[in-house]
Amino acid sequence: MNINKTINNNKNQITNWYIIDAKNYKLGRLSSTIAHILKNKNSPCYLPNEEGKSNIIIINSKEIQITGKKYKKKEYKRHSGRPGGLKIETFEKLQQKFPNRIIEHSIKGMLPKNTLGRNLFKKIKIYSENIHPHKNIDLTEIK
Repeated sequence: MNINKTINNNKNQITNWYIIDAKNYKLGRLSSTIAHILKNKNSPCYLPNEEGKSNIIIINSKEIQITGKKYKKKEYKRHSGRPGGLKIETFEKLQQKFPNRIIEHSIKGMLPKNTLGRNLFKKIKIYSENIHPHKNIDLTEIK
């Protein structure tokens, strides 16, 4: 009789902190890399239903790069739920007002749409400048 048993080693795993400088990346490539790390797919003990022990700090979010004519044509929509409550903003305007929202929107779209995805999204800290309050944590830089 052959019984396959999954061994859960995630409880013994150490929390990893990553720091990513967004000015060197394109938006989609950065978001897919972050989603990959958050879901713990870079670990040998990956389980699709388990949270990883990774936290990510993103700095310089206002300098994220995109390709083509998306700078003027890409639109972000939100709705208040009230009649006539649709708000549409272009990438250009949103980057000036709230640069963190662009990366948040992109990463959230690549995570699972359930409680696991919501818990993973809480492990991301995004800052528009290169100043962040996590100086005393042992950080790993991604290049």
